[in-house]
Amino acid sequence: MNIPNDLRFTQKDEWIRVEGGVDGNAVGTIGITDYAQDQLSDIVFVEVQVGEGDALSKGDAIAAVESVKAASDVYAPVSGTVTAINDALSDTPEAVNSDPYGGAWMIKIELSNPSELDELMDAAAYEAYLGSREH
Repeated sequence: MNIPNDLRFTQKDEWIRVEGGVDGNAVGTIGITDYAQDQLSDIVFVEVQVGEGDALSKGDAIAAVESVKAASDVYAPVSGTVTAINDALSDTPEAVNSDPYGGAWMIKIELSNPSELDELMDAAAYEAYLGSREH
């Protein structure tokens, strides 16, 4: 299982990679984890449900992902304003399976409350959390 050290994770299997300062202007890139795409299996549809400029609160639904096995919502791990969406996913949803931490990012968000990152798991904590779910 691929769990990059530069990301933060939620219990619902979203990830965020933050770039920029934590004093403001911090931008987070958000997607779903390798574990999530593996559980969903072959992803056939991704719909980002927010647009640039939208203000989001932590926990808001940002996308829907459908696979041959199930459908799942994707939630914002932090609050902020959407600065970019990955339009390419609607044409290439399978990228979530092949590149969940790279080309399959879903949105970018300017964080309005960077302290919310402290509530998310680092790679080691997420790995331990995954281990506890499998028992």
